Parts: sequence; C-alpha cells; structure tokens
Amino acid sequence: MSKRSYALLTVLVLASMMLAACAAAAPAEKPIIKIATQSPLSGGQSVLGVDIKNGAELAVEQLSGPLTEMGFDVQLAPYDDQATPDVGVANAKNIVADASILCGVGHLNSGVMIPSSEEYHTANLPFVSPANTNPVVTTRGYLEVNRVVGRDDVQAPVAEEYAFTELGAKTVYIIHDKTAYGQGVAEFFRTAAEEDGLEVLGFEGTEETANFDAIITPMLAAAPDVMFFSGIYNQAGVFFKQARDAGYEGTFLGTDGMDASDLAALAGDALTKGGGMVYTSVAGPASAYPKAAQFATDFEAKFGAAPVPFSAQAYDSMGVCLKAIENAAKEAGGGAPTRLAVANAIRALTYDGLTGSLTFDDIGDLPMAKYFIIRVNATSSETWSSNEIVAELEFASPGKGE
Repeated sequence: MSKRSYALLTVLVLASMMLAACAAAAPAEKPIIKIATQSPLSGGQSVLGVDIKNGAELAVEQLSGPLTEMGFDVQLAPYDDQATPDVGVANAKNIVADASILCGVGHLNSGVMIPSSEEYHTANLPFVSPANTNPVVTTRGYLEVNRVVGRDDVQAPVAEEYAFTELGAKTVYIIHDKTAYGQGVAEFFRTAAEEDGLEVLGFEGTEETANFDAIITPMLAAAPDVMFFSGIYNQAGVFFKQARDAGYEGTFLGTDGMDASDLAALAGDALTKGGGMVYTSVAGPASAYPKAAQFATDFEAKFGAAPVPFSAQAYDSMGVCLKAIENAAKEAGGGAPTRLAVANAIRALTYDGLTGSLTFDDIGDLPMAKYFIIRVNATSSETWSSNEIVAELEFASPGKGE
C-alpha cells in the first residue's frame, strides 16, 4: 500500500470514528406526549371556546414539569370544533388516530361532546370536560368521559327554584335553541316548574339568530313574569334586546350558556331594564375560587385579557390529564402509558385544582358540584365583571338517574 493510500485510509477511518462518536453523543429525541383540546375556536361561540384552549395551554406550560423531568416532550394539540357536531366528530377521528395523544380537554357544547365521545370511547382515549352539562355526557357510563362541572338536571331546577321562590314568579315562557344542551335544560326547567305550580305559558325551540318577531309577539301577548332562554349567549343576546325593545318588562332567566361578556355586547341595557336578568352557572368566575387568583393574573399576562368562565375549569381539566398521565407513566416504569391506563388513572385520582378538590364517581361526574346564581349588572362587555353572585350552592350528583 502506498503512503498516499495509507494516509487516505487513515483519514477515512478517523472520520468514521468521529461520526460514530458524534452519533453516540447526540441526545436521543424525547418521546412526545400530546393532550388535545376541542372547543369552538372560530364562530359565534369562540369567546368561550378560545379561552378553554387558553386555560388548557397555560396548564401545560405550568404543570407539565414532572412529565418533562421524566423525559417526555409534552405538547398541546388544539382542535376547532366550531360548535358543530359533524366537525367535532371529524376532529375526534383525527385525534384518536394520533397515537401520541393520551388525553383530551373539551368540549364546550354537549351536543358536540356526546357524538364525539363515541370516538374517544372506542379508542379508550380519556377526555375531561370543563363545560359539558347534559346528563347524557356521563350517564352512558363511559370510562373515558369525565367532567369537572355539574349537570343540567340539577342546574335547571336551581334556576326554576330561584324564579319561583326568590322572584315570586307565577308564569314563565320557555325558549330553547334545539341543541342537546338547550333543549335538555329547557325540559328539566319545565318539569321543575310543573312540579312547583309555576305556569308554563309557552315552550318553543328556535334556530333563528337575527329576527325573533315570530316568537316575541306571542310571548308578549302571554305576558309571563319570567322569560327563560335555554341556549347560548350569541343567540340569546339578540333575542333579549329585541324582546326588551318590543316592550317586555319581566325578568330574563338563563343558565351557563349566557355567561360570556359578548351577551352584554349584544343585549346592552336590555339586561338591566325591567326585571333585569339572572342566570345560573356550573362555573363561577375566577374570582369565585380563592386558589385561582394567581391563575387569573398569569392568564391575563399571557393572553392579554381576563379569563372568562370555563377557562379555570379547562386549566383544571388539563391538570387532571397531566397528573393522570404522570401516575400512569410511573406505573409503566417510566415509559409512555397506554390510553386505557390513563383513563383508569383519572378515575383513581383526587386532584387539588383551582376550582376545588376534584375526584370522579363511577360515571365520571363530581360526587358534589357547585352551582352559582348570578345577577347581571353589566351593560357592556367591558363591565361583565360587575355581575353579582347572588348564591353559591352545592349538590350531589344524581348519578345515572335510573
């Protein structure tokens, strides 16, 4: 072998050794764990949906340290369900197809959660809901479905009891938005009213969003003491303004679908004229939870606005996911756990959250849940925080209701 060939061979051997050493020294890629969110990030209900995503995002940022120390790369996977069942289900199919997604936070709308969760159930993918209140969400008994708020079969009777006892109402007119949430709440309210002897003068469903004359005219003729609207703020705000402009002087009543500053932006002083407006909610403002004070400060610093209802609940829902994944990973010897293991870990968990101590019964409900009665003082979105908590109540879960 010539000296030149020998020298070339030596260089090649050294280069090969250096490459091998570099490859050995290169850090291995961290295994990825994702937690999905599903909520309306666009459209008329995005005020609530975006802050569900934001609350979850802040939780990932602040609470994923233990999983990071275990060697995982924890990521948020946000999905826009557009408050539409078909979109939610399509997203759910994509979510369950991503093997790195081990848990999820969502939805806002029960009518989206119920069909979407059929996909999660089939794939053993656990979800924790910060907002869904229709009983069917949990009464199917799916291991994968949990929620950190109460239920409409309690919330609606709480609203009816307030109207009958505190407002002294004798008559009510009920309107709902034909969704699983809205119609379900309306029917629970009607049942409670009939039991108390509160006369129901009308019960109608509508998908109208712009001109409510066909509903307002017979409602005005009936002259109810209370007008109960069961739906979401973006539809209700338009209705309330038109009803007040048409001469209705009674009290507007609703549930947690009303709890958004855009309601005041749409309805203005219609909410405080006449008998004003009162709504119930399964989620109080962040100020109602002593442990959420720092969360509210951090949220506003990160996103430039104060948190709206369900954002603190989304933070807690994400916290439940992260802690359950951590516990399941430890049980797996430090490796990535299965979805089923995470689902079981959620049900075994007692989680100290911003909104309280969270634990789930055998269908995924809180054994005891809080309910708020709130009087509206706001006439604009900027003054929404001036609304007054009239009462804070706690009731046991009704279970499967069988």
